Amino acid sequence: MARNDAFMFDEFVQDLYDGIHGDLSGAGIKYILIDNSITPAADDATPRYADYSAYEVSAAGGYTTGGIALSGVATSYANGVLKFDDTGNIALSLDAGGFEDAYWLILYNDDAAADQAICAIDLGGPVSERTGPFTVTWNASGIFTDTVA
Repeated sequence: MARNDAFMFDEFVQDLYDGIHGDLSGAGIKYILIDNSITPAADDATPRYADYSAYEVSAAGGYTTGGIALSGVATSYANGVLKFDDTGNIALSLDAGGFEDAYWLILYNDDAAADQAICAIDLGGPVSERTGPFTVTWNASGIFTDTVA
C-alpha cells in the first residue's frame, strides 16, 4: 500500500448487514493511530479496537489513548451512491512531546458492543506530531462511498 491508501474492513460490511453498527451518523466513531508493529488488512478476521490497541502511539501531545471522536459523522444517499463522511477534519497541533511513530489510522465504532473497526488508512509513516501538526483532510466526496446498483 502507499500513503493515503485506504480500505474498509471486509467484516465491516458483514457487520452492517447484521445491524451491529446501528445508525453510523449517530455513532461514536473514533480514530486511533497505530505504529508499524502490525499491518492491518481488509481481510483481518473480526477487526476490533482491541486488536489494534496494543499498537497505539503514545498518549502524549494532542493524542489520547483509546482514540479521538470524529466531530461530525454523517451518512447520505443520493443518485445511487452511499456516502460516509465527517464534517470536520483531523487536526493535532505540533507538540514536542507528542507521538512520532504513527503509520496507520483506524476508524472504529465506539458505540458498537465490541468496538468494531470500520476502515484503515495508510499514513505512509512514520508520521510525527513532534515535527509538525498532524492533519487529515477528508476527500470532498467523503471518507468512503459505495455505489448501489
